[in-house]
Amino acid sequence: MTETQKTAVVFGLANKRSIAWAIAQKLQQAGWRLAITYQNERLEQEAKDLIGDLPGASGFMCDVTSDEQIAKLFAELASKYGQLHGLVHSVAFAPPEELKGEFVNTTREGFRMAHDISVYSLIAVARAAAPLMSAGGGMVTLTYYGAEKVVPRYNVMGVAKAALEATVRYLANDLGPKNIRVNAISAGPIKTLAARGIAGLGEMLKAHAERAPLKRNVDAAEVGATAAFLLSEAGSGVTGETIYVDCGYNIMGF
Repeated sequence: MTETQKTAVVFGLANKRSIAWAIAQKLQQAGWRLAITYQNERLEQEAKDLIGDLPGASGFMCDVTSDEQIAKLFAELASKYGQLHGLVHSVAFAPPEELKGEFVNTTREGFRMAHDISVYSLIAVARAAAPLMSAGGGMVTLTYYGAEKVVPRYNVMGVAKAALEATVRYLANDLGPKNIRVNAISAGPIKTLAARGIAGLGEMLKAHAERAPLKRNVDAAEVGATAAFLLSEAGSGVTGETIYVDCGYNIMGF
């Protein structure tokens, strides 16, 4: 089967700075047919304007905190496409107040929300997608170095990303017999809508550029290209992994 016959669903489009958008562009260039989701009516117009620029792509509203909306979406995808071959999960959220001050002050509700939206949503969409991936395929999610090391003010999102990386491994084990691969990309900091909620993002970007072996920050298009690789036949032997696309920052001791 050629890439031109393959269909992927991409979760998490907010605007043109979204990593989901960079991934969608790379997949479309590789010949994939795309279903792209956005969260709600507030994001609908900007999402539809972007999706309209990708030939053959279709937009769908889906709030991943709702099992009913996930079920409705995958019923629509089954009707429209029949089969899926790829899934991109570019979804994360924690209340902004949780990304300030000290981690020890994380609230119960902030912890629950960060894990529900950023972690459980991957399990929910993977479970819904698996029956449509009868020919096998790949799933990719987005993580960050704060899962592994303490990043000041990343707080509960670091714990959620650690849970997300463990989830990738458990899903890879469950779905491997169906020839479905599950991987995470750990991207360096990028100026996305979500990242703007992290206090000190400018300092983080500066520190990464200074310390990374490539002496710069990663571009969203580079993350997109890695996702396209992981979902393609070229990535057919890779599953359960966290792939760093951060200009080498994670290898440095100081």
